[in-house]
Parts: sequence; C-alpha cells; structure tokens
Amino acid sequence: MALTGASGYTGGRLLAALRDRGDEVTVLVRPRSLSGVVKARASRIVEGDLGDAEAVGRLLESQDAVLHVAAVYRTAGHDDAYYREVNVRGTERLLEAAARQEVGRFVHTSTVGVHGHVTNPPADERAPLAPGDIYQATKAEGEALAFDYHRRRGVPVTVVRPGAIYGPGETRLLKLFRAIARGRYAVVGSGRSFYHPVFIDDLVAGFLLALDRPEAVGEAFLLCGPSYVSQRDLAALVAKHTGGRVLPFRIPARPIQWAGDLVEAICVPLGLEPPLHRRRVDFWTKSRAFTIDKARRLLGYDPKVDLEQGLAITSAWYREAGWL
Repeated sequence: MALTGASGYTGGRLLAALRDRGDEVTVLVRPRSLSGVVKARASRIVEGDLGDAEAVGRLLESQDAVLHVAAVYRTAGHDDAYYREVNVRGTERLLEAAARQEVGRFVHTSTVGVHGHVTNPPADERAPLAPGDIYQATKAEGEALAFDYHRRRGVPVTVVRPGAIYGPGETRLLKLFRAIARGRYAVVGSGRSFYHPVFIDDLVAGFLLALDRPEAVGEAFLLCGPSYVSQRDLAALVAKHTGGRVLPFRIPARPIQWAGDLVEAICVPLGLEPPLHRRRVDFWTKSRAFTIDKARRLLGYDPKVDLEQGLAITSAWYREAGWL
C-alpha cells in the first residue's frame, strides 16, 4: 500500500488506520515534514515529493494500491502555478507510475468544493463541477486526470470528495471555535448558507471502503457527515459546546469580501499569509450541502458521528490541548 500526504491530518489518520488493520504502508514524505509519528507507523519511507518523478516511481514499486491524499490546500501564500504543479502535475506523475506498475486500486482525493456553490441543495455526484478558486479548480483537474487514466490506461480509479473535515487535532475550524468561545464572533451574511462537515473517523472509514470495495472502481463519491447545517446553526452549536456566544448581529458579506481582496493584494506579493482573504469569505457565503446516498448504496458508507456529537468531541479535545 502506497500513501501520499501521511504528514498531514487526514493522511496521518489514514496511515494509523491502515497499520491498525495490518497493512504494510509505504509513504512519500518530504524530509522537512518527516515526523517521529510517521517514522514509527510507516513500513517504508520514500523521501521526496510529487514533483520528483523518480521518488514517485520508488513509492509505487511493488505496491498493490495507492491512496493519494497529498495536495496544496487553499492559502494565499502560493501562486496559481504552484497549485497546478502539485495538484495536477503531481497527480499525473503518480497516475503514470500507477499505470506502469499496474496497481490494483488508485484512490484519489478530491473535494466537495469542485461543485462550487450548491444552488439547489442537496447536490449529488452528478451535479455540475463549478470550482470557485484555484484550489478547487486544480482539484477538479486532478480528478479529471484520474478518470482519464482509468478510461485510457485501465488504472482502477476511485475518486473521493470529502466534505469539510473536522475532529480532534484538526485546525481548519479552530479559529471559528476560538472566536465563538471568546464571544467575538458574528455571522457573516445571511447565515442561511449551508456547510457539510464530516468527522475524521467517518471519513477514514469511507476511504477504506473506497479502497476495498470493487463497486468503487470508476466512480466518484461524496464522503460527508450524516447531515448538513446552516452557518447560523453551526455557530450556535459551537457556542453551546464551547460555552461561548455568537454576537447578536450579522456582518454584511460584501465589505468583508472587498477587505479580503485588498488584504490579499497587499500581502501576497510580500510573501505574507493574509489574515483574511476572499476564499475564506466563501466559508460564510457559499452553500455546500450534499446527499451521500450513492456512498451508502455502493460502498455501505454509514457515518456514525452526528454534528452535535462531533462538535462536542472536538471542543473537548481543543480545550484539553489548551487550544481554546
């Protein structure tokens, strides 16, 4: 079994789950990202990244399957060419090596974000792809490449599109938790746009089903939690479980979008990560709401952790770790 992204949050949890069930796992990791945890869990380590075709080839030597999780996530510190180099060209190098090695399964990680704003929720896997930023656009290109290799080269590809990942140790929602816990959070926009989280344990279970089930080959699957939630209700639930509060007014979205554009224009040329940028405003203003019926039907995917339980677990972990 070959795994990319083992030094990240989801990839690290997948590495642990694969080892727990007895799989031998070879990982591709950049030397600066190689942690003691990865060293302890991996069966074999190939140092390098997706830009190194020779390292990618070594990663796949004698491997029967690939879980491709590594990607450049959305930040404002990288130009568009870097996203395309990692998320598209890096994926292509991996697919080419998989085709040569005739691997038995290639699970490619995309994102629900490839569907863009969902105007008529809930969307399923057949909904049009409408990426709204460079991260989403390159993830859409990456999964198109994966399906092309499936059709032309016979690589047994499965694409998974995770929802918004959360859980103990994950940091993407940490700012939201902190702001609400400290009583400094107001909903941006109407508060009616939807958000569709998936608890990390459920997502890992979905990945393993995509890896193992023969019905998964040639298909894409939305892997989300049991239900989606409005931004207003999400904030209220976080307040409940952190003991914080949501400010009793809403902030108009348009000025925040303008501010994000301005801050990004100033910071990016200087190589600085902006405290606010336009893509973060999408969190409040674009709906992400999906049905997981296909994954339930073909994979037997059955997420166990509802949002109330997942937020309680995550909040308690943040507090114990001293993050709140």
